[in-house]
Amino acid sequence: MKVFFTCFLLCLTAASATATATDSRPTLAYIHIDENGDTLPHVRLKPVYCFAKPKFKNARQERRYYKEYARMVYNMKKVYPYAQLAKQKLAEMDAEFLLLKNDSKAKKAYIKRMEKELFREFEQPLRKLTISQGRMLIKLVDRETGRTGYQIVKELKGGFSAFFWQSVAALFDSSLKTQFDAEGQDKLLEQLIILYENDLL
Repeated sequence: MKVFFTCFLLCLTAASATATATDSRPTLAYIHIDENGDTLPHVRLKPVYCFAKPKFKNARQERRYYKEYARMVYNMKKVYPYAQLAKQKLAEMDAEFLLLKNDSKAKKAYIKRMEKELFREFEQPLRKLTISQGRMLIKLVDRETGRTGYQIVKELKGGFSAFFWQSVAALFDSSLKTQFDAEGQDKLLEQLIILYENDLL
């Protein structure tokens, strides 16, 4: 949808949306020599993640849960790379702004140039996101950057633009002020991301 597409573009610079999977293989850390002079290999193993299995009242509830689970996995894999890209590119923009210091004219020109490049590169894939995927992307951008979509738009485009796009988001029953709640309603999504980042999903 246009609202998610536009707001996402405001917090990125041009780049390819690719995610690098974490290598889950054990790695040899170093060789230790004990007091007897023997060498012992030390292997650094990947952490093991254990999550509580949900309890269901009946088979119908279980089927519904796993159907929603599968949908969440699909959506997460689709939008998480964009959230990672947002983190990377927003950091680059912050660094560029430090160089530009108080030159507001140069900052505006920089943002405008980046927007044009982004529209050219990401318009088609981001316009294909569903409303559910757009909502998830807003949450994941907050998770990755520590800033809500509203804060990002306000910083880059000003309060009026932030208010405008927040109003547009409301028409889709969404909010750019949505935060990622890893210990609450987004607990399952957080678990899926952990598994995905460790190449376990």
